[in-house]
Amino acid sequence: MAYTAQLTAALSGASMRQLGYWRRTAAFTPEIRSDRPIFYSFRDIAALRAFVFLRQETSLQSIRTAIASLRGLGELEHLSRYKLVANGGTVIVRLGDDVVDLVRLPGHGLVADFSEVLAEFTMATGATVPNLRRPRPHVTVDPAMRGGHPVIAGTRVPFELVAGLVEDGVAPEDVALFYPGVDAAAARDAADFALYVATHSEAPAA
Repeated sequence: MAYTAQLTAALSGASMRQLGYWRRTAAFTPEIRSDRPIFYSFRDIAALRAFVFLRQETSLQSIRTAIASLRGLGELEHLSRYKLVANGGTVIVRLGDDVVDLVRLPGHGLVADFSEVLAEFTMATGATVPNLRRPRPHVTVDPAMRGGHPVIAGTRVPFELVAGLVEDGVAPEDVALFYPGVDAAAARDAADFALYVATHSEAPAA
């Protein structure tokens, strides 16, 4: 599944400006396509969430240092495969049974919990980054379902098809006439998530 920059921003918590800056500085390059039209992968979104989460407690320079240290340890897989966590101004990673400090003292063990990165979290700005797997109660993201495109929970129906009906004036209670597996609550969630995605507008071309 290829995600547009706008949907990537909505699911990762990164702004369009941040995505553009990280592409230009090679801090983070999209796995699928880095020139226009730009497309990110599901793995990219998972890694970007870690970037956004880490930036609440540490600098971009520390994140770059951590990634360089990770590569220096011979860890060359996609960043989404690693559990990077900010802890006391440093960045740590879980490698098997070990947790390694990648900024201050590479090779020294610490203890950390990565689950917060995938769960809903609040940024320093007060903005909320939704749960990656369930950005709304009735909207889910599963790499095994439509390549990870957000769908109505329990169905294969893309959220934007339902949101489009609501936007066109179809009452949430009547969406089931078009998609029998979509109830009114799910239709409202789809419309709400579509509004959230729309707030992540395209940034000017770099």
